[in-house]
Amino acid sequence: MTLKFWNGPNTSGSTASGFELRRRDMVERQIRRRGIRDERVLEAMLKVPRHAFVPPKLAELAYDDKPLPIGAAETISQPYIVAVMTEAAQIHAGDKALEVGAGSGYQAAILSFLGAKVIAIERNAGLAAAAQERLIHLSVANVSVLAGDGSEGYAPEAPYDVILVTAAAPAIPSPLLDQLAEGGRMVIPIGGLREQELALVSKTAGQVSTRGLVSCQFVPLIGKAAWAEETLPIEK
Repeated sequence: MTLKFWNGPNTSGSTASGFELRRRDMVERQIRRRGIRDERVLEAMLKVPRHAFVPPKLAELAYDDKPLPIGAAETISQPYIVAVMTEAAQIHAGDKALEVGAGSGYQAAILSFLGAKVIAIERNAGLAAAAQERLIHLSVANVSVLAGDGSEGYAPEAPYDVILVTAAAPAIPSPLLDQLAEGGRMVIPIGGLREQELALVSKTAGQVSTRGLVSCQFVPLIGKAAWAEETLPIEK
């Protein structure tokens, strides 16, 4: 897949070069040194221009070791967490992947780079439309971004070889388990509102197994099969 290395308005070639250097540093220091070994994942993190998926005013922070706000009380995940989730999912060319919580479209672009056909669900219709437009602008293929309740998955395209959930649920949503293919992998943060554990869920011979990966902190997954919006604390 060919990606346009978009650098925002009024940027020079030297700025583009600077972003590439920061990406290389991000991959080496934040990702490879922390134990990510899948070379395909490392290449995807190196090639996909993360700064194109954050608000322009935050582009200079895009390669920092932290999540960043993207609007609508949502975030783009820390680069290391994106790499952990992607490596654990074991993406193969031709996999059908469901991403729950599309946000800015960055994780979907990573999955597409690795050869997956991606259905991405985003609760906020404005973010969903912006993500789809951004992906088209960057020539990212095989990604459809839909607005809807991600906790219920997207049954018309099921089953999925891979499901990545980029928002935290109190438990594994049963619709997502139902839509996971035999031999499929789901990566999802599970826990409370303040802290969760990133879990790898596998389905083999109809049996579901779960393995913890790392501690994490995601925004809540809001929907019928996750957190009800009216039960969440009001931020002050």
